[in-house]
Amino acid sequence: MPHQAIPDVVAAVDIQPGAVVSKVIHRDEVLDVTVFGFDAGQELTEHRAARAAVVQVITGRLRFTADGQELDAGPGFWLHMAPETPHALVASDPTIMVLTLLAP
Repeated sequence: MPHQAIPDVVAAVDIQPGAVVSKVIHRDEVLDVTVFGFDAGQELTEHRAARAAVVQVITGRLRFTADGQELDAGPGFWLHMAPETPHALVASDPTIMVLTLLAP
C-alpha cells in the first residue's frame, strides 16, 4: 500500500481505568507506530529501546524522563530519542501518546 491514513489516532485506543493500553497502527520494515492510552497515575518504569524512537503526546500530560532529564509532556509535545536512551514516564492526566520506533 503506497499510503495509510488514520483519521483519528485518539480513537485507536480507549483509556481504561487503572491501565495502560496500546494498539499498533502501522508496522513495516522501516517503522512501528503504536498508540498508547494511559490512565492518570499509570507509568512505564525506566527502560531502553534498541531502536531510535519518537514520542508524540496527543492529549493529556506526562511526566517524561529521558536520560535523567524530566520533561513536561503535554499536547503537542514531540521527542526524538537515540537508541538505548534510558526513559520512563508517569501520566499526570489520562493521556494518548503515539510512539514511533525507527528501523535500526
